[in-house]
Amino acid sequence: MTDLHLLDHKDWGSEPTRKGFGRGLVQAGEENEQVVALCADLTGSVQIEPFAKKFPERFVEVGIAEQNMVTVASGMAHQGKIPFTASYAAFSPGRNWEQIKTTVALNDQPVKIIGAHAGLYTGPDGATHQMLEDVSLMRTMPNMVVIVPGDSVEAEKATRAMAKDKRPNYLRLARDKSPVMTTAETPFEIGKAYVFSPGKDVTIVANGTMTSIALQAADALFHDGIDVEVIHCPTVKPLDNATILTSVKKTRKVITLEEAQINGGLGSAVCELLAEHDPVPVIRMGVKDQYGQTGTPEELIDHYGLSKKHVMTKVHEIAG
Repeated sequence: MTDLHLLDHKDWGSEPTRKGFGRGLVQAGEENEQVVALCADLTGSVQIEPFAKKFPERFVEVGIAEQNMVTVASGMAHQGKIPFTASYAAFSPGRNWEQIKTTVALNDQPVKIIGAHAGLYTGPDGATHQMLEDVSLMRTMPNMVVIVPGDSVEAEKATRAMAKDKRPNYLRLARDKSPVMTTAETPFEIGKAYVFSPGKDVTIVANGTMTSIALQAADALFHDGIDVEVIHCPTVKPLDNATILTSVKKTRKVITLEEAQINGGLGSAVCELLAEHDPVPVIRMGVKDQYGQTGTPEELIDHYGLSKKHVMTKVHEIAG
């Protein structure tokens, strides 16, 4: 763990992942003048505002027109720009999936789709804005890279990495604060997963806001005599097959943990990998074919069975 420069639990801070994106976008803009940004009337909420203020000539406010936003971005990408488009995930990719498919992914244009306010950390906004299907939607789209950062520091790094990536990318961001586990020195690379906590009995593959919960559960389970390996998997597509298969070869038992629909998401990706290469028992933890509802993030995480205590229960169950 020391090689990954992770923070001790007692030193964790908290910040929304969208804040890290805002910082990363400004840095990407400083590093490359071809980086541009487009927004659907949500510059403050999705944290594109700092970029818009620093580079007003490279920012386009399209208004509440998400379908037009990605279509314009695709045209800009075709002309050599590196466009970042941002809205709530409920609207992009929720409303404009077909335009993303036909104008961005089908033409393999390096447009960066930012889906903010995704998942249960949208809390009080309720079911209509708690986009839980976005990972599944974007993972099934050919040519699309799908990234779910574990905290705001990683979101910052992911944004800069996306600006250098030649493929269409989707970045999932949360609204509310979540733990900050990583540091500036913690590695991040698109397509890589990382063993955040080594173990030999059970593998937990997690991403996004769930990685911190997996780490907390692993610490508690160690005192119960169960040695859990936690793999942080911020890139859902392309999946880091080697890291996951290496862990599974050792533990022979797997739990996947995601703050999204389990159908088609991280859990499905891991199950598909294992079914083809090394079938072992798997428990998928996530939202199970349900919509969200109003509540604090903590209330919702507990309600949908994704809290530390629920993870510990499932680990005990699979560990036997």
